[in-house]
Amino acid sequence: MSVERCELKIGIYGGTFDPIHHAHLILAREAMESLQLEGVIFVPAAASPHKQDRHIATASVRLKMLRAAITEEPKFSVDDCELRRGAPSYTIDTIEEIMEREKGAKIFYFIGEDNVPGLRTWHRFAELEKLVEFIVLDRTGLETKHSFQIIARKIDISATEIRNRVASGRSIRYLVPEAVDRIIQREQLYRKPKI
Repeated sequence: MSVERCELKIGIYGGTFDPIHHAHLILAREAMESLQLEGVIFVPAAASPHKQDRHIATASVRLKMLRAAITEEPKFSVDDCELRRGAPSYTIDTIEEIMEREKGAKIFYFIGEDNVPGLRTWHRFAELEKLVEFIVLDRTGLETKHSFQIIARKIDISATEIRNRVASGRSIRYLVPEAVDRIIQREQLYRKPKI
């Protein structure tokens, strides 16, 4: 009787997470269950090369919010490699670093539906697509036209909406974990209206 060796399968969820919110967490859990992953590693970007046009919360505060959001989820973890490496954050560098640590693991890289149109312009994309399987996390519920596997769930929550609600003095309760809401209030984040 032969025992088949199971391949370690890991999800990598990169992004600005400014702030992390329930849609991120729900879709990460959905992907983890659907793909039967060992776990999901959240990787906050120092500064996304595709989001250079806006001010973001400091790396240390975004990291603090991420850690607070996943504290009770044992299969979620945070890797601050991009924050330690500095800007700009290139996904290929992150994947190579994680693969060095997680020898032989199959890597699923999560991207938002809004990132699909520009995906092929990512730094060293030809190499990257050989190293990972891209998984599109779609919270729009709209029909999509690409060949990537999709984890879909209609969730109308966005970081932009959260920042704008805070800036205008409205509640973000139920949009983010309570611990994240407390950090946003304590650090007085997102108080200036977005122009």
